[in-house]
Amino acid sequence: MTNREQEIRTYFQNMDRSFFMDSHKDMAFFDEAIPIGHGQTISQPSLVLEMTLALDLRPDSKVLEIGTGSGFQTALLAAFSDTVYTVERIESLHERAKERLAEADFSNIQFKLDDGSLGWEEHSPYDRIMVTAAASEIPQELIDQLANGGKMIIPVGSTFSQELLLIEKQQDGTLDTTLLNEVVFVRLKGKYE
Repeated sequence: MTNREQEIRTYFQNMDRSFFMDSHKDMAFFDEAIPIGHGQTISQPSLVLEMTLALDLRPDSKVLEIGTGSGFQTALLAAFSDTVYTVERIESLHERAKERLAEADFSNIQFKLDDGSLGWEEHSPYDRIMVTAAASEIPQELIDQLANGGKMIIPVGSTFSQELLLIEKQQDGTLDTTLLNEVVFVRLKGKYE
């Protein structure tokens, strides 16, 4: 394990998941996804950590997150990268996450209320992209917004069966895909539902 991985693990273990939850706070310490309203969930902690480690964050990384949700994953990304651009389509979740992350003193996060499946082209390319909802296929818009040498984590598949993929974009623009896990995430709404 590298020093960076150990830093992320230690930070993660000290995160208070209940801070990112408005209800079901008594369930914050269970290693499972918990509802946060609007048909959305705060992801299983062990999976959040696995995805974050696989993304291989660097101190100078510019990260795009699709699906702000509670802001739990956003906080972890922001703690270990330069800037996080996060997109959420549900206004109440978007606003609440902004409040929480400001309260937690993060100043390196930009928020957008929009269809995340289209990414956030204005600030592309991104060194890392984290998608926290399942797409029926890999959105071309996100591939286009991923920098050469960049990495993307995305669950892809049907409603009840998805593959968690690591997409690595080589310097020549070709893609390498690695299967990380079998997962079940909420659906990515919009063009790639």
